[in-house]
Amino acid sequence: MKILVVSRCLFLMLILCLLVLLPFSDEKGCYYALDLGGTNFRVMRVKLQGNRTIDLKTESYKVPPNIKVGKLHELFDYIAEKICHVIETETDSEIVPGKKRELGFTFSFPVQQTRINSGTLINWTKDYNVQDAIGKDMVKELTRALEKRAVDVNVTALLNDTVGALAGGRFYDSNVVAAVVLGTGTNAAYLEQSENILKPYGPPPESGQMVINTEWGNFNSPLLPLTEYDHALDSDSPNRHKQILEKMVSGRYLGEIVRRILERLADDAALFGDIIPPKLRQHYVLATYNVVEMHSDKSTELSVVEKCLEEVFEISDVSLEKKNVVVKICDIVATRSGRLGAAAIMAILKRLRKDTTKNGESVVVAVDGSLFETYKQLNSCLQKTLSEELVDEQVSKMLLLKHFKDASGIGAAVVAASHSIYT
Repeated sequence: MKILVVSRCLFLMLILCLLVLLPFSDEKGCYYALDLGGTNFRVMRVKLQGNRTIDLKTESYKVPPNIKVGKLHELFDYIAEKICHVIETETDSEIVPGKKRELGFTFSFPVQQTRINSGTLINWTKDYNVQDAIGKDMVKELTRALEKRAVDVNVTALLNDTVGALAGGRFYDSNVVAAVVLGTGTNAAYLEQSENILKPYGPPPESGQMVINTEWGNFNSPLLPLTEYDHALDSDSPNRHKQILEKMVSGRYLGEIVRRILERLADDAALFGDIIPPKLRQHYVLATYNVVEMHSDKSTELSVVEKCLEEVFEISDVSLEKKNVVVKICDIVATRSGRLGAAAIMAILKRLRKDTTKNGESVVVAVDGSLFETYKQLNSCLQKTLSEELVDEQVSKMLLLKHFKDASGIGAAVVAASHSIYT
């Protein structure tokens, strides 16, 4: 089966070794987290209670499209402004005299990282394209923007979103061995035994384990089931020939793949009549949440599909038969995403199997991200593919995919606590 071969090959991707002190779950104190993802970014104030519980305040913001492709200082000035807004809501009980605020920074893009509080951007993914940022230290840029506003914050830790999700998952459940993000983008991180790492990284950690950030979104192989729609989407993207698996799996691209298929059917089979609706040719006009809504439509006349076609493409008077075609396309695209996601998770499980099946312990994969959380059909396909096709019965009984909401941001806060300058 091709999906099994893809799973075997996935560990030929880029891997980054990270010496991260993961939480012990007894951390205490008030810490901040910045979680910069694809669609939104969140600023969080996390009160760690010391017993796997937290008191959480979160504010979510959208990065304006012009800032995503603007200048580096514009991006971080905007982010620093929002951090200030959250800090201004502090209560007296959250302020410790003589102690700087500490912040964990979750940055969902590939960086070259040699220290816990430093990392230079390798390249952008998703729809970011701030050109003067490549090669710059993201912690220094954030610190500079905060200092311009005289905000007393120390950026203690820089994490990829999957490393944050791994830390957040481990904070709640010590059986977590890997973390996956399925949202606007996709990636995974896992815990590897130090002796299995051939890449030089300095003295081995006392724990005997290191965090591996796989950057699996950048995986590419002739074995991937790329279609003409995938090739066209890649050619039109600002990061051509990069993030190929991500472009097949993640929420940034699923709506666009469906749109391209509908456009071809409109051209070749007059799916929506003899005149092609102009908006059907507009790139990324169909969002993945539109696909989720149409795929989930259970009404007899598929009224949700009808409404979406009208509002997004200005297409009306579509027959029930053709609306069913639209739902089927959504199902095909989501099924491929779920099955490829399962293959990628299986690659990590195969890598860890000798360590994770001992003593009959549960194998927990922490999952965060809006796609996994909201797209129930895709979620179901992913889990069904893992349990029924890819893992054997022994592992299937122990394997748990657990959704940890906001894990990447919470993980940044607890890692900041673990690496606190005051400990």
